[in-house]
Amino acid sequence: MNEEKKRTVIPIGPYHPLQEEAEFFKLYVEGEKVVDMDIEIGYNHRGIEKLSESLHWDQSAFLVERICGICSTSHPFAYVNAVEDLAGIEIPIRAKYIRSVIGELERIQSHMLWLGLAGHFIGYNTVWMWSWKYRELVNDIFEFITGNRMHYAMMKIGGVRRDIEKKDIPQIEKMCNDLIPAIDLFKGAVTDDPVIHARTKGVGILPKDVAIDYCVVGPTARASGIDIDIRRDDPYSAYNLVDWKVIVTKNGDVFDKVAVRILEMYESIKIIRGCLEGLKKEPEGNFDLNVKEIPAGEGIGRHEAPRGEVYHYVRSDGTNRPVRHKIRAPSYVNVPSDQYAVKGYTVSDAALVLAAVDPCYCCTERVAVIDKEKNKKIMNGFDLIKLSQEKTAKIKNGPKIL
Repeated sequence: MNEEKKRTVIPIGPYHPLQEEAEFFKLYVEGEKVVDMDIEIGYNHRGIEKLSESLHWDQSAFLVERICGICSTSHPFAYVNAVEDLAGIEIPIRAKYIRSVIGELERIQSHMLWLGLAGHFIGYNTVWMWSWKYRELVNDIFEFITGNRMHYAMMKIGGVRRDIEKKDIPQIEKMCNDLIPAIDLFKGAVTDDPVIHARTKGVGILPKDVAIDYCVVGPTARASGIDIDIRRDDPYSAYNLVDWKVIVTKNGDVFDKVAVRILEMYESIKIIRGCLEGLKKEPEGNFDLNVKEIPAGEGIGRHEAPRGEVYHYVRSDGTNRPVRHKIRAPSYVNVPSDQYAVKGYTVSDAALVLAAVDPCYCCTERVAVIDKEKNKKIMNGFDLIKLSQEKTAKIKNGPKIL
């Protein structure tokens, strides 16, 4: 019997209870051991980049905020950075502090959401309930600052849409301080619990050299010993104005990916405190340049989202909307690394390994139709639109159903 006949295919997705969105992971197993995996994307494409080209520069900030609900400020953060790079705009110091506060609060709530899901995946539902309970405290802070618990609508070309008044800073500081015991709780659980150790240590290892080959970013990279972080390496907003450090571990397993995220929450609190101290020293009201026109040119914007680097590219012809808007989210490079990380582990470990990169499929999805034998694209976006139109016309002109 050849090797192919010994293998069993176990599908995870494209629709699966452990996945919030559509993605297809095809596991090839021998007994309980995973020996290979194929990843198929393309089940969801909303045309965000094309839609952006039909909107005003200011409207696009609201559009890209809806790419992802969990890290909804990451894309507008990178987008406004890109437009400001294009236009040569330097935003007020006060806006820099406020942007960083919003970015770090989002990092905390995203990491807490992932931590809860990770606990759920290994059957540790107490961690799930704890994590999501304390995540609500972060959403309370968002509501206090922005009026919204999701889609905060704070990022604007030239600054931010709302100020953080000095009279509100003590309350925000108190609310942030209330998060420390919760983070301590998670740190203690991960450090002491033998079940978590058994399920995560030495599982899904992504060595540093392999992580570099896959170009992974964010906590996935830092857990494998790659010392990268856009906030430090290409400073923007207030990240070079406050004291903090990049968290890096070396084992590359699921346990280290958990540890990196928990320790990063402490650093986020430190950044927020530093930004609030900076806001106390800056005069109120100067938080928006009220930009009216965008010149011709091109620019790039980067932001260290909770999952890693978000990259936006924009090009302008001097009109009131972008002529090209390109987006690359961190999951687009992190998810393929699972193809290496799951090999050699059991099927029960595979779901946890897939979740360890904190995948966001709605950020990742792109549609392309290719000939796999010739490795050649056979349909582009216009071809897909034409195909859809032809099918719609065929249905419309087909037999009537009484």
